[in-house]
Amino acid sequence: MIPIFKPFMPQGIESELMNILNSGQLAYGKYGREFEGKLASFIGNDNVVTVATYNQALLMVLSILDLKPGDEIIASPVSCLASNQPFAIKGLSVKWIDVDPTTSTMDISKLRRMITSKTKAIFNNIFCGFAGDLDEVYKIGKEFGLPIIDDCIEGFGTQYKGNYTGNTGADITVFSFQTVRLPNTVDGGALVFKDKNLYDKAKLIRDYGIDRTTFRLPNGEINPDCDITLEGYGATMSETNSYIGVQQMDELPKLFSIQQENAEQWDAFFVDRTDVNPISIFKDCNPNFWVYGVLAENKLDFIQLMKDSGYYATGVHVNNNIYSVFGNKVDLPGVNEFMKKFVAIPSGWWFQK
Repeated sequence: MIPIFKPFMPQGIESELMNILNSGQLAYGKYGREFEGKLASFIGNDNVVTVATYNQALLMVLSILDLKPGDEIIASPVSCLASNQPFAIKGLSVKWIDVDPTTSTMDISKLRRMITSKTKAIFNNIFCGFAGDLDEVYKIGKEFGLPIIDDCIEGFGTQYKGNYTGNTGADITVFSFQTVRLPNTVDGGALVFKDKNLYDKAKLIRDYGIDRTTFRLPNGEINPDCDITLEGYGATMSETNSYIGVQQMDELPKLFSIQQENAEQWDAFFVDRTDVNPISIFKDCNPNFWVYGVLAENKLDFIQLMKDSGYYATGVHVNNNIYSVFGNKVDLPGVNEFMKKFVAIPSGWWFQK
């Protein structure tokens, strides 16, 4: 059976990995900086900070924005649980926004009236790599003075108006490089910033709040005059993970191209179906096709049909507004309709339709 996900790993990297493991230089260093440079070049934005995990990336966002327990944020429940658990960890008040049931993207018509004086940020999930009307989201954020965070846990490589996510206008973009993402660093993530001041702040928070340029005296001892003013995490990406990321970057155009070709083949396959329709894609979005998404009138039957045909199919996620941990089990009709029908089928680089 063709799997829905598969980790990519370049060939011929074992020798240098062993050199790194035996070098005594395992922490963030030259390969960490090289990986960040390659990401910046690909995205078109120099303000890139890699981190050890996606979870740390999101927790760092909350620290960078100085969000406190009880602060209100707006987010989509049509997302991975990993996208929203940091809100529970930090004790934030989550207001779930409904989605367009044909696209999975935020229902922008409802966004303005959800914003209150307590709202501190808007988290815009690029579900399965499908971006909506980003310009309108950014416009509303600017209108109300609220930061927009594009959550690209599944959205690296998606384009909007010809620009890659991370360079489309969001204040902060969050990426996952976990095993089944492209690029895949076994585990890891990144933050990308529109504003260099936030980028500089992120570099400190990533490393326990430490400014490494002044942290040590000339004799190597810790400088007691180097004050720590920010909360921070031990979130730097290791050299082994960074090296794997470096080696994946040059492969991405070819891999994304295969995924695009697979999606076009699926488009043709479903053109005459009336009970299964491809998910609607916003006109300015060119998805990464991490998966190929459809809306099936009978979801469970269609999943079984695809499996019987040799393609693993799945709903991927469950809408997060059902979970009691967030304390807000609001009923959302667009979410209900979308989740009732959405199915993901393989579109990845590991096969050609």
